[in-house]
Amino acid sequence: MEAIIFCGIQATGKTTFFKERFFRSHIRISLDLLNTRNKELRFIETCINTSQPFVIDNTNPSLEERAKYITIAKANKFKVIGYYFQSKLVEAITHNNQRSGKEKIPEIGIKGTFKKLSLPSINEGFDELYYVTAENNEFTIKPWSDEI
Repeated sequence: MEAIIFCGIQATGKTTFFKERFFRSHIRISLDLLNTRNKELRFIETCINTSQPFVIDNTNPSLEERAKYITIAKANKFKVIGYYFQSKLVEAITHNNQRSGKEKIPEIGIKGTFKKLSLPSINEGFDELYYVTAENNEFTIKPWSDEI
């Protein structure tokens, strides 16, 4: 049983990464889809109650935001894995500007998330933590190092 938590500003490839790596094995839980914290919690509870692996596909920029997911997963004996997506503001804004419709978010939203962003740490309760970069439409995953 796995709970995977993504961390990184908007437009850094989190959802694309989910589709490539976890679409066939994990439930995607995202506020972009569910719109409310209540619905999000209900989906998490369903995954917990059915031992279904899940991915939290949100920005999760702060320790506090990540902690609520880690706490519930650990309390239910889920392995907690974190993926931090390289968060270069200029690149994210450029990528976002290529989006259209609901997928394109206001630039102020990306900048606001960037200001709140704190690097995750294995000490938060992650069993595993990885650093993800995207280049030329390919993801590179590296084991976490606190020296990033």
